[in-house]
Amino acid sequence: MPQAVRPPYVPADILTPKRDMTHGHFRPGDQVVILKGVAGGELWGDAMTVVTPSWHTPTEEDGWRLRDPNGGQQTFVTAHPRYLVHLSRRCPDCLIYLRALEDYLIPKFADAGTVIDCGWYSTTALNQVVHIADARGGR
Repeated sequence: MPQAVRPPYVPADILTPKRDMTHGHFRPGDQVVILKGVAGGELWGDAMTVVTPSWHTPTEEDGWRLRDPNGGQQTFVTAHPRYLVHLSRRCPDCLIYLRALEDYLIPKFADAGTVIDCGWYSTTALNQVVHIADARGGR
């Protein structure tokens, strides 16, 4: 995939911060994706494997330790369940969220012709993935 670009205007993510996804929705071994933007008229993101429960410091809630199969600088990260979408099974909760995000985002970048990174996520020094709505000063 080509390098993702951040366009001058990116719509706020109004869906993920309100998503009510419990810790128990995911299990070790689940294949998940953290959706980050649009590419070629489809959503794209980072695919990972759920490894073990892990405290998500930015939200101060139960999260999941994830493994990036591509390795790299951040092979293991921790994320909140509301950031995750199942890849390994087609569960209704994840499909509803996926469809809502598609309906919201794809029309905004239909003519972009490039990989769009919405910039909603960052990774802290402690390898904690954090959504811009969950970021707190000093964390």
